[in-house]
Amino acid sequence: MITSSSNERIKDIRKLRNRKFREISGHFFAEGSRIVIEAIERGADIQDLIVTPKYGQSEIGSQVINQAKEKKLHLLEVSEEVFQSLSQKENPQGIGAVISQKWSKKEYLHSSFSGVWLGLCEIADPGNLGTIIRTCDAVGINKIVLIGNCTDPYDPTALRACMGGIFSKDLFKISTDDFIDWIKLQGIDVIGTADSAKIDYRSYRFPRDMILVMGSEREGMPTQITEICKEIVSIPMQGSCDSLNLAVATGVVLYEILYQHII
Repeated sequence: MITSSSNERIKDIRKLRNRKFREISGHFFAEGSRIVIEAIERGADIQDLIVTPKYGQSEIGSQVINQAKEKKLHLLEVSEEVFQSLSQKENPQGIGAVISQKWSKKEYLHSSFSGVWLGLCEIADPGNLGTIIRTCDAVGINKIVLIGNCTDPYDPTALRACMGGIFSKDLFKISTDDFIDWIKLQGIDVIGTADSAKIDYRSYRFPRDMILVMGSEREGMPTQITEICKEIVSIPMQGSCDSLNLAVATGVVLYEILYQHII
């Protein structure tokens, strides 16, 4: 059992709080029973399963550890104090995992396009991104394209908000210019959103095959993305606010698309 927070492996895991180190290593740290169990059940590439003795003695803990042993995962037992040094929660459960990031290859974008995809342009808030990933899981959308300079879906805040949804999604990273070239080459219907749009989102009949693009929290959609949209819709506002939180707005439109496509 590791009892020193100065242990080299522990120091490397702590570095995963930093996006730069996550990108260099290709790994991320997730903590908490729900997300770790989801990772195990989804077959995520778990490098280390980190547990404390207290967690291992609990009923759920013993079940998780037995499942991990069946799958021959690498177990790393640490003291409560060491786990606290890894955790960003006030009262950590005592279970975490170092997991390999999973990104879909850009080459896949040039295969046949079908269904509803989601594009997020320059999204900046990891909490919003995590909430959107969770909503995509709820409505059955599996393809998410991060366009331009987006926040990291493997940020601890995004991981907490997505509630394990990240393990079932195909995530793509692409520049704005490459996204535009891809749309033009494939002839994909792009539907955008803007508070200034004249068409109410509920009056528009969304295509069966399309990509919904949501702009950034502060700037909305850039002009070059707006120009390739087949249509731009808006969500009506009744109060004094002129816009919705990005995650809420995305959820509102996605559920309308789901409703239209299942009736």
